Amino acid sequence: MTGPLAGLRMVEMAGLGPGPFCAMLFADLGADVIAIDRPGVPGGSDDATGRGKRRLALDLRQTEAREAALALIAQADLLVEGFRPGVMERLGLGPAECHARNPRLIYGRITGWGQTGPLSAAAGHDLNYIALSGALHAIGRPGEAPPPPLNYLGDYGGGAMLLAMGLLAALHEARGSGRGQVIDAAMTDGTALLSALFYGLHAAGAWSGGRGGNLLDGGAHFYDTYACADGKFVSVGAIEPKFFRTLCELCGLDESFTEQQMDRTQWPLMKLRLADVFRTRTRDEWSSVLEGSDACFAPVLDWNEAPAHPHNRARGTFVTVGDVVQPAPAPRFSRTPAPRPRAGKRAELAEALNDWGATLAAQEAA
Repeated sequence: MTGPLAGLRMVEMAGLGPGPFCAMLFADLGADVIAIDRPGVPGGSDDATGRGKRRLALDLRQTEAREAALALIAQADLLVEGFRPGVMERLGLGPAECHARNPRLIYGRITGWGQTGPLSAAAGHDLNYIALSGALHAIGRPGEAPPPPLNYLGDYGGGAMLLAMGLLAALHEARGSGRGQVIDAAMTDGTALLSALFYGLHAAGAWSGGRGGNLLDGGAHFYDTYACADGKFVSVGAIEPKFFRTLCELCGLDESFTEQQMDRTQWPLMKLRLADVFRTRTRDEWSSVLEGSDACFAPVLDWNEAPAHPHNRARGTFVTVGDVVQPAPAPRFSRTPAPRPRAGKRAELAEALNDWGATLAAQEAA
C-alpha cells in the first residue's frame, strides 16, 4: 500500500455516517483499515465509504469475537467508533480495556452530542446537532423554515473531518509521549467550530440574526443562485467589486448597476434584475459566456453532470470503483500520492490476525 499514511493500522467499529467516512479518509491515504461489522450486515461494492477497507464480521457479544477484536486492537495505531456513550464499555472494548492491551492506541469516538452533557445519551441525527449549534438557524431563505442541508455540516464537516484532525494530532503527540489518548468528537462541538467566522461577525454587528439577509447566506444579489431559461441553475459569488464588475460587463449590465453593489437598500431590486437577466439564456449558454472568467461563476451540476465536467475530468476529481462513480481521494500529495481506490472486501479473521502479527489470548497462554 502506498500513500502518506502507509504503515498506519486502524480498527473501525463499523456503523453509519461519520465513522465510516473518517475511516475511509485514512484508507484513501494508505492506512490499513479493518472494519468490524456485525454479522449479517451487507458490505456492497456501491458503498463508497467502505472502499479500501478489509471487513470482518464479528459478534462482539461473544467472548471469542471480543478477544479477536482486542488482538487486532493491540496491534493498531487507531480505533474509531461511533456508538452511543457506554456501548463499547458494555462490550468490554472501552478505552480502559483497549489501552490495557495497547497503551499507544489513539481511541477516536464520534457522536452527535458528545460523551458528556445532559443530551449525551439521547438519540439524534445530523439535523438535530447542527440545530443545537446555531448553524441551521442561519441557513435558508427569509421567512422560510431552515432546510436540511444534507449531512455535510454535522456528520462530515463538523464530525468526521474534525475526528480525523483529532486522530492525527494525537498521533503526533504520541510520537513524543509514547501514550495514546481518547478523542471525544461531538458533532455539536464541531459544527459550532465551523461557525467561528459567523459568530465573530455576529458579535461585531456585521451579521443579522435572520436568514437570507447577509453577505453569504443569499441576502446579497452577487452571492446566490439563479434559475435559467431551461430551469437549471447557476451560482454567482462575485463579492469583490472588481469581480462583480466583470460579472456585470459579461451580463450586459450598465455601470450604474455595478456601482450600487454594496448599497444594501438596493439588494432586493438588484437581485430581481439579475434573476431577469439569467432567465434569458440556458444554464449552458451562460456557462459559455461566464465560465473561466473572473466573474466568480459556476453552473449548478447534478450527480451525473459533475463527474463529466472538463475541470473535474482534467483533475481526476472523480474515479470509478467497480461500477460506482465516486469522488477521488483528496487532498493531493506531491511525493506520496494516494493509491487508486479499490472496493472494500471481506476478510477472514485468520488472515487479518496473521497480517497484523496479532495473537489471541488463548494462543499466548498455550
